[in-house]
Amino acid sequence: MDPNIPESMSESVEMYLLRIALLQEDDHPVPISALAEEMAVSPVSTNQMCRKLEERGMVHYEPYKGVTLTLHGEAVAMRVLRKRRLWEVFLAERLGLEPTQAEEIACRFEHVTPDGLAERLSGYLGNPTLSPQMEPIPASLGAAVRRPRLALSALSPGQQAQVCQISVDGPVRDFLRTRGLAPGVTFRVLATAGDGGLLLETAHGALNLAADVVQLVEVTLARGPAGPAVAPTSPVGEPSA
Repeated sequence: MDPNIPESMSESVEMYLLRIALLQEDDHPVPISALAEEMAVSPVSTNQMCRKLEERGMVHYEPYKGVTLTLHGEAVAMRVLRKRRLWEVFLAERLGLEPTQAEEIACRFEHVTPDGLAERLSGYLGNPTLSPQMEPIPASLGAAVRRPRLALSALSPGQQAQVCQISVDGPVRDFLRTRGLAPGVTFRVLATAGDGGLLLETAHGALNLAADVVQLVEVTLARGPAGPAVAPTSPVGEPSA
């Protein structure tokens, strides 16, 4: 492993994210057991890694269901997959390897290929869109694999979204994390206040956000239809920021 690669982008992390991306169907969570089998490690080790990835905002973990990629995790996975499939094209079309052999070798190259080299390789190959096994090659690095960002204030009751960025200072950020609101986390808007504040439903329960904090949060709409809004009996007394 290249010592210059930060821990959060290590080969192990990239492989987990890539496997989740390949296993995930219609945005349904990938079971820990299925991921563990795919990675050829124990479910305990897989669960520990997924917890770490969640802390880094790369996956969303749902107990007893599994994991889904966040926008950040998806971007990393697509970047790695693009490199793999570009190398597959080079090895098969330019060096004459069998497609399955090309894929096996490309899996070793994907983690050590700098982004700039991948784009030069793509240009050299004529910017292919399919691998030798007719699998799609993700778009160029930095292309729109992420959904558009919105201000949290633009959401309406009942909508679900995923946090992209929270531009607040350390203590407030730490408090919000303890209440279930952090980059990569999915939440639902329960109600709006006349002054611009919002009542959210997170994995830790209801959370009141003051208008000045709402303005500092960027989100993307979550995949799939939003569930019905839950009308709170009274937002008074709920933890707020």
